[in-house]
Amino acid sequence: MDKQSDTEAPSLDRMQEVTDRWFLRIEHAVYAAIGVLLVITAAAALVGAAIALFQGAQNWRGGGIFEAIDQLLFVLMLVEILHTVRVSLRSGELSVEPFLIVGLIASIRRILVITLETARDVHGEVNSDLFRYSMIELGVLGGLILVMVASMFVLRRSGDTAV
Repeated sequence: MDKQSDTEAPSLDRMQEVTDRWFLRIEHAVYAAIGVLLVITAAAALVGAAIALFQGAQNWRGGGIFEAIDQLLFVLMLVEILHTVRVSLRSGELSVEPFLIVGLIASIRRILVITLETARDVHGEVNSDLFRYSMIELGVLGGLILVMVASMFVLRRSGDTAV
């Protein structure tokens, strides 16, 4: 009975090694595909931001410039996600800090959009409910930014950023 279990153990270990190797290859292929799609999306958004900036500068209208800034922050988010994918491929671990950075950028982006929308509405007819909800959302986003910055500070102090 010992002979049979001894011969089965190396066979089982070999199967696990082969399975691990194939799943790792598949995981890397998926990460690479995600990376390629992120690069394509970032390039398209970057071109869109350049067009919006050029049109906004030509017409001297602030909306085009704010749209370009919004798109550039979106590109920055994509690049940070791409960085996370690259680091995950290299180290085999998922790092928390890049996701906090993406959350910070997304929150700042939303604050800019709310500010722009509120500024446009103030020049027109003032809607007190919309203004109140916008201020509440700005307060929540401000609190969220503080929590994310504090989380990044704690992560850096602890020295452990992997999940």
